[in-house]
Amino acid sequence: MSSFTAKDVQALRQATGAGMMDAKKALTENDGDFDAAAKWLREQGLVKAASRTDRENTQGAVAVATAGNAVALVELKSETDFSAKAEDFVKTVTALAEAVAARGEDAVSELADEVDQMKITKKENIEVGKVVRWEVPEGHVVDTYLHVQDGRGVNGVLVELSGGTPALAHDIAVHIAFTKPEYLSRDDVPADQVEAERATLTDITRAEGKPENALEKIVEGRLTGWFKERVLLEQGFVRDEKQTIQQLLGDATLVRFDQIVIGG
Repeated sequence: MSSFTAKDVQALRQATGAGMMDAKKALTENDGDFDAAAKWLREQGLVKAASRTDRENTQGAVAVATAGNAVALVELKSETDFSAKAEDFVKTVTALAEAVAARGEDAVSELADEVDQMKITKKENIEVGKVVRWEVPEGHVVDTYLHVQDGRGVNGVLVELSGGTPALAHDIAVHIAFTKPEYLSRDDVPADQVEAERATLTDITRAEGKPENALEKIVEGRLTGWFKERVLLEQGFVRDEKQTIQQLLGDATLVRFDQIVIGG
């Protein structure tokens, strides 16, 4: 005989959104095993979870992992930081990153059951967010950085250098975590964004009554400041603002970077 109480039925109902008879049947079919019963109910429970998919999920956690010459950066999204700080949530995003590093981006599907189960038990719109995986060529230097807050990763960075040292790559990764650049170089900024900003700065500068013959020079100076906010290579290094990241690199080349910031 299955052994469970009315309290167990109620707990399963609250966790899955299932009806009383369905919850009771699930426990009966699974010998009172709560997790097995919840899994048995998943198809029905996910009907409830599906109604949450349009709810904002700007919280979550980030994890980084390495496997051989591969590195991964994965985001698991949630609605509340309370859920994201939970041990099972952090464990799942860590497992996702490790799977992606070892077997590729499609490996996130291996943990679909775990993610779906959390949708039910936490009653939130929980889903895998951004997934990044690099295979780093031999001789290149890579660094991963993860800023942890309340037990969960909230700001993850990957950096790849050609030349340079692990210490240099780490310094740049920490810098990226702090400044959150959008682009590697000026050439990466979409031309339409640049032209729109140039037009705006021209209007502002002209409205300030600046001389027309000095307009172009003033606008280009302000545009340089705009680039500096967004372009990694042009930013002043956080530990020495007099030195740009380009200067910090010396003979090394910054091949690429990526970043995931929770709530960013």
